[in-house]
Amino acid sequence: MSFALSLIAAAFYSVSSAMLSHTLKGRSALAANNSLAATAAAPSPHDDRMFRLTLMFASVAMLIHGWVVIHQTGLPNGLHLPLFTSIAATTLTIVLFHIFLCLRKPADYLGLAVFPIAAISLIASQASGGGTPIDGHAIQIHVLLSLVAYGVLSLAAAQAVLVAIQRHYLATHKPGGFMRALPPLDTTESLLFSLLGIGFVMLSAALVSGFVFLEDMFAQHLVHKTILSCVGWAIFGVLLFGRWKFGWRGKKAVQWTLGGFTVLLLAYFGTKIVVEVLIY
Repeated sequence: MSFALSLIAAAFYSVSSAMLSHTLKGRSALAANNSLAATAAAPSPHDDRMFRLTLMFASVAMLIHGWVVIHQTGLPNGLHLPLFTSIAATTLTIVLFHIFLCLRKPADYLGLAVFPIAAISLIASQASGGGTPIDGHAIQIHVLLSLVAYGVLSLAAAQAVLVAIQRHYLATHKPGGFMRALPPLDTTESLLFSLLGIGFVMLSAALVSGFVFLEDMFAQHLVHKTILSCVGWAIFGVLLFGRWKFGWRGKKAVQWTLGGFTVLLLAYFGTKIVVEVLIY
């Protein structure tokens, strides 16, 4: 049952990706016709209908995705998060925040990366074992806060990659193809820092809850995760301070965002790979 639902969700994600790709191609062509290089054309009624349909299909996929993840983790009676289930749970939060973001900001283009990754992670989660149970509501809250933080900061990392590509094409004066379908660079950079701000707050809450709820965050099995998470938190904190105080943007913002995200990947998923795959 779980595998069949995963395939259905993956199919809905695939349809969402195809519809989004079609919408962006149309938007790019319209921008080219109107000579609006590097800016997005005004949305047409057809574009608006496709946007709503895309979000509808993505929302159905997300709901099925959520049911599968809840079933795999054992919620609400317990919490099991082996490696592949953890990845599927993280991509679930990414899709959730992406859909919410699309309702408020022009960020549908991120779905080209988000939807396929969510589909693959959900199917891969069928290979998950039982995992070590995470006991205690307080610790479970810490874990869920961590997943939310990773989800938001994953979106920020994807946005940083897009900003880097967008800046490259603008610098070479060749903002053609997909680039024409994007909002202006100032808008995409502003969205990047909005995501970083939300992700930083959530990561701070996750770390505080860990220090409060766990007996020893520097125990042998947690020390690497704790140190790397704190390093990632510091990187994002410095970047946000630099943005506020010195107006950091562009290449520096991209590098610091991807650096902090890489450290967080090592902190959580790197630790899980070592513990669950290499050691056991």
